[in-house]
Amino acid sequence: MTDLPEPHTLQVGEQAPDFTLPDEQGNNVHLYDVLAQGNRVIVYFYPQAMTPGCTREACDFSSNINKFTETGYTVLGISRDNIDKLARFKQAEHLHFSLLSDPDTTVHRQWGAWGEKKLYGRIHEGVLRSTVVLDTDGTVLLARYNVRARGHVDMLMRLISELQ
Repeated sequence: MTDLPEPHTLQVGEQAPDFTLPDEQGNNVHLYDVLAQGNRVIVYFYPQAMTPGCTREACDFSSNINKFTETGYTVLGISRDNIDKLARFKQAEHLHFSLLSDPDTTVHRQWGAWGEKKLYGRIHEGVLRSTVVLDTDGTVLLARYNVRARGHVDMLMRLISELQ
């Protein structure tokens, strides 16, 4: 087994760790290549494609994708799902942004989106629904951990408007 990094929550002003992950089509997406295009980037982590909360959150991002792109943001969603499931999810929900696969949770851990959480009164390790907003140079502008799916995108849009 590979030694995985310890989870580390990112802080405002910190440089985000770079990554390369496959998207739903199997193409490698390199974070710093996306940043080099001149946009800010919203990276959000979600537990599992095709579940009610994750579907709601993904659809909220997709419904607002024009507002994000018009204000200079690119959205990337990351989960542990394999690329085939991500492709089905993107097609079924008509999503308009890239979904990336991190099955071994390396990037989740580097970005603080993996850790202890309580589910039905029991504590276990898993994906922490999280969103990190990056400036064009990879600096963290905003980091939110353990967010709720419902209303998250609306809250994020309000916070982003304050960054402008």
